[in-house]
Amino acid sequence: MAFGFVAYLIVIAVIAGYALLRTKTQADYVIGGRSLSPSVAGLSAGASDMSGWLLLGLPGAVFVAGVGEGWIVLGLAAGAWGSWRVVAPRLRAFTERLDGAVTLPQFFARRVAARTRLPSIVATLLVLFFFSIYTAASFVAGATLFESTMDLDYHVALLIGVVVVLAYTMLGGFLAVSWTDFFQALLMLAALTTVALLAFANAPDVSDAVKPIGFIAVVSALAWGLGYFGQPHFVARFMAIDSVASVPRARRVNLVWMVLASTAAVGVGVGGSAYFGGTLADPETVFIALSGELLAPWIAGVVVAGILAAVMSTVDSQLLVASTALVEDVVRPVYKNLEQRTVLTISRGAVVLVAIVGGLIATDPDNRVFDLAAYAWAGLGASFGPAILACVLWRRTTEAGLVAGMLTGAVVTVVWHGLSGGPGDLFELYEMVPAFAAACVAIVVASRGNKSAEAVFDELLDE
Repeated sequence: MAFGFVAYLIVIAVIAGYALLRTKTQADYVIGGRSLSPSVAGLSAGASDMSGWLLLGLPGAVFVAGVGEGWIVLGLAAGAWGSWRVVAPRLRAFTERLDGAVTLPQFFARRVAARTRLPSIVATLLVLFFFSIYTAASFVAGATLFESTMDLDYHVALLIGVVVVLAYTMLGGFLAVSWTDFFQALLMLAALTTVALLAFANAPDVSDAVKPIGFIAVVSALAWGLGYFGQPHFVARFMAIDSVASVPRARRVNLVWMVLASTAAVGVGVGGSAYFGGTLADPETVFIALSGELLAPWIAGVVVAGILAAVMSTVDSQLLVASTALVEDVVRPVYKNLEQRTVLTISRGAVVLVAIVGGLIATDPDNRVFDLAAYAWAGLGASFGPAILACVLWRRTTEAGLVAGMLTGAVVTVVWHGLSGGPGDLFELYEMVPAFAAACVAIVVASRGNKSAEAVFDELLDE
């Protein structure tokens, strides 16, 4: 097992080192100089948004609740297609035309001709808040991996994961993140497919995994797709792709990978439930347990590396986006004459800060990857999804509308997440649904004609 794992770390180190040599400016560090090929953009987008949730959280949920959780796959595929089709082309073009905006807060402020820094500040604070939770989910996944496979104390395992991720994210920035995500996406798909096929081949009857699922559960599962319109680390690939003409190919690459990988993850949960008779101390370790049972030690080492790949591919992107928002939208507007080297140093320091916050949240070993990821996914999707859609599709979107939409999406997510039960189990509905809808309404209601914002939109379409 150790051989496969060490080989993986060596490959990651080489990629990060090469990316460091290619990183000369802040634009290189933040969005790779808008140079991603369609294949790298598509695969890195998939790897960055799926995280340890794909190899630990989703199989664990299917292990417990049955194949009905597979509705999530359909929802994600539809949402990703919609985001690539509707958002990607315009966001790529608009951000470049708006004085080379490299973050969502920058894009929001310039798109609506903001007179204050409120849209940027609100967006940055929400990114930091929900990414802290999302990063914690990835760190929990990494700690669970090391704890299960190396018999380490949970907190020691957590520290190792944080240090490894920080090392190459700080060095190479967006290029390191995207190139390693490309490699890690392939490794994740291979690992999931192999374990799923072996589980089905060695498991008895899998029919027990077919369990009844209610209407609210189906709607909640499908609603995961809405999150793709607002995940900052996902749409960052839209800004970074080399041209608008490359978007269709990147979309196809991303969707094929996503459908194959997430279907295999469901297969791991179904096959694992049958193989272990539905009994595991921690259902989210079903992928790890199957690997240990069914694979040769050196292959299991590669599979373990696949889990680490899933964890790292998301948390590196989240750390980079969060630190970039902090530097570009909080520090630089105050200290406008900073040298490029100083800005890069501050960006890397911000990565450490965000990682520490996420690591502190992850210190509770009772946290579940699926639950943390679902909460953060809803918060980001509802806060930014309606805002991004409004900015690229509706010319009457205003500064007040954006702020109202982002805050409404965030508040409804947090409040709904804390509720349970209700008439007809209404509050069991995934918080994404009410929060996304409420944010859309808030944007429309609060946006009251702004000729400057409308002029910006018209100019963007004319160019």
